[in-house]
Amino acid sequence: MAPLATYRLQLTPDFGFDRAAAVAPYLARLGVSHLYSSPQLQAVAGSTHGYDVVDPSRVSFDLGGEAGHARLLEALRAAGLGQVLDIVPNHMAIGGRANRWWWDVLENGASSRFATYFDVAWEPPEPRLRHLILVPVLADHYGRVLDRGELRLHLDEQGFSVRYFEHEFPVSPTSIDSLLEAAAKRASSLELESLAEAVRELPDLQPGDPQAEERNRRREEIMQRFQTVREARPEVREALEGVVRWANGSADRLDGLLDRQHYRLARWQMALQDIDYRRFFDIDTLAAIRVEDPVVFDATHRLVLEWIDQGVLDGLRIDHADGLRDPEAYLRRLRERAPKAWVVVEKILHPGERLPPWPVAGTTGYDFMNRVLGLFVDRAGERPLTRAYQHFTGIPDSYPEVAYQSKLRAIDELLAADLNRLANILVSVSDDNRSFRDFTRHELREAVRQLLACFPVYRTYIRPDQLQVSDSDRLFVEEAVAEARRRRPDLDGELFEFIGDVLGLEHTGLPESEFVQRFQQTTGPVTAKGVEDTAFYVYNRLVCLNEVGGDPDTFGTTLEEFHRACRETADEWPETMLSTSSHDTKRSEDVRARLALLSEIPEAWLEAVLRWSRHNDRHRRGDLPDRNAEYLLYQVLVGAHPLPVDRAVAYMEKASKEAKVHTSWVAHNPEYDAALRAFVEGVLGDEAFVADLAAFVRPLVLPGWMTSLSMKLIALTAPGVPDVYQGTELWDLSLVDPDNRRPVDFELRQRLLDELPGIDAEAAWRRLEEGVPKLLVVQRALQLRRQRPEAFAGGYHPLPVRGARAEHLVAFARADSVVTLAPRLLIGLVGGWADTVVELPDGHWRDVMTGREFEGGEVAVDHVLDEFPVGLLVR
Repeated sequence: MAPLATYRLQLTPDFGFDRAAAVAPYLARLGVSHLYSSPQLQAVAGSTHGYDVVDPSRVSFDLGGEAGHARLLEALRAAGLGQVLDIVPNHMAIGGRANRWWWDVLENGASSRFATYFDVAWEPPEPRLRHLILVPVLADHYGRVLDRGELRLHLDEQGFSVRYFEHEFPVSPTSIDSLLEAAAKRASSLELESLAEAVRELPDLQPGDPQAEERNRRREEIMQRFQTVREARPEVREALEGVVRWANGSADRLDGLLDRQHYRLARWQMALQDIDYRRFFDIDTLAAIRVEDPVVFDATHRLVLEWIDQGVLDGLRIDHADGLRDPEAYLRRLRERAPKAWVVVEKILHPGERLPPWPVAGTTGYDFMNRVLGLFVDRAGERPLTRAYQHFTGIPDSYPEVAYQSKLRAIDELLAADLNRLANILVSVSDDNRSFRDFTRHELREAVRQLLACFPVYRTYIRPDQLQVSDSDRLFVEEAVAEARRRRPDLDGELFEFIGDVLGLEHTGLPESEFVQRFQQTTGPVTAKGVEDTAFYVYNRLVCLNEVGGDPDTFGTTLEEFHRACRETADEWPETMLSTSSHDTKRSEDVRARLALLSEIPEAWLEAVLRWSRHNDRHRRGDLPDRNAEYLLYQVLVGAHPLPVDRAVAYMEKASKEAKVHTSWVAHNPEYDAALRAFVEGVLGDEAFVADLAAFVRPLVLPGWMTSLSMKLIALTAPGVPDVYQGTELWDLSLVDPDNRRPVDFELRQRLLDELPGIDAEAAWRRLEEGVPKLLVVQRALQLRRQRPEAFAGGYHPLPVRGARAEHLVAFARADSVVTLAPRLLIGLVGGWADTVVELPDGHWRDVMTGREFEGGEVAVDHVLDEFPVGLLVR
């Protein structure tokens, strides 16, 4: 059964199971039915988000361990709450001993019993990397690091390892024979001589060899014998320690040992071109796992499925489904194992794109979040805001051009290794086709690069093993081919057509299938890094549109578009999640609501920006920072006002590095970074500017709060399952993570909720600054969902609105028993509703916000909404 409503909590070491348990009674009184939690499995020690899982078989020790988890479950049961959990099937965190699977792979290479758990290219085109894993962690070239003595062999109670500052790596058992023999001579130990012979006899296997388990058993027996002899004889321990000192005393000797490992330590920049395992986007410490393998699926999902079987969990959020090799196959396997679970997928849908017919309840609501925001963006402001942005920044490019260039940059600077892997596969495909075998590797690589950059959606879901290509996927491929041909006329157009035919399964075979699968797994990271993490920080026309799952080129949503989408949701995905803020959002719903108002006042906005820029010229260092960053800063300061200096500096530093124009995470520009920081500190320390900023924001605060109330009420009553992101039941002016993961003051929220029964709408409005009106909307809408679940499971239809201000009202009914009335484009409503009326369905209606009652038929909007900005009527 789907939840009635969820409340997202971000668990951290500072806000673990016990802190979550403590707020369970509050969440129940607020009106949600389920706690919706960030990941709870064992992640990297100290992880503040939980997406870097190292052991999916254990509950997180950092969050409170099994005992704390049990206390949370008891608190949820006592409060009558269910639970939805966020899980990460695509990747795991690697590094150190915490991930025992990856440690075993580094230690034993292709012979590891976990060699097939990770998406590793064991047979790369580079002969030097065959059956080797590239580990790009060194700050300098390997030889220089080795000569400086920064790599050291180490021996402790767990055995041999190699250390590089905080990094630790295993030593292959088959490589320690010479160490054991040297120690045997020093200690006159026959046992060590026997162990040296035993490790030499360990076989080298291919990945997935069924003998891997037997080899592992023999290896464990050998290492147990090694530990026994070490513990039993002090002279053996002393000899081994001497051998370690001897190895560390010579770069040549240590190099000889490292050369026999199943990994290659390398300068971190090598990851950009040569990394041989698939990652989560460009993060080297997150390695993709082959969850399409039933063995890997079972190993990674065992604990979570046990929780579902035990009734501990009612639902799952599937993170980054697009990273999976075959999302549909994965979701069908999950549905078979958890047939009654409510499952939603994190899926970014391009405007007009539809969720595939997967066995899920829907998405995590980012599509809805952008659609509902669009209701409050005035389309009439698009042209003047575009002119204002181009006039101030001098940037002539349209958003599609910025996105295209940003995707190319992401490919070249962050994902070149993934591109190389695709090109290598395509070489095999073209070599087997006489019409295309004479294309050079460079030409093939360039063609794939262009197709990746021109792809119109995150990914397709073509299934080569099933010979399945949907009509929509075929169209996406054709669109990418046409655009790539247009942009690169210097490349043979038939080459693009050939690759398009391979993607469309016109050519089949093992390399063709592998190319299709890999291509689909690569378009998502290219779009995520190129668009969400680059273009969204470069194209700053109206940044409330630059949101996860959004399209800055889509300027506003009409009432007709919104109503049509809601009817489709009610018919096709009635249990999808609805979000307005999340841990992924670039700005909170309240910041976006205020920024949307700028679309109604483009001339006043440009005038303010020009005035501020002239005044703040004194805080610049020459021509730094650039005007685009300055334009972004002013929007951030308006949207999140009052924004403390430290949060503003942190945001702008992140934004500039994500934009990758003057500085980046991998290529710091100290001069630009310092100038940007000084500018932000300077303008926020300038009393005259801050006073002018406050004067500009002041008339936006009230319509901004009212916009937020409308947006929230629509989200709580539209078709789907609404989610309340932690803290957003009050005003929340948060920016991108980690800003949106700051601690939430639950004591304040509990106190205000305690006071709410004695507060009517008029009294709540007098406490606007405290956020009480928003809490009132959230609590009363959620309580109504609990009281009338059948209404919110029913149909959706818009209500007729007539009059001079009809376009300013979002009005719809759920199952003809609940009505939502939400104003939009609030600045344009100055002067009131005039003759605008809404036609209520027949019956007697009560507004749960104000308690006032109305009869069905035509009702003047200003009469219904004269005491409170939004209306929620129940028959």
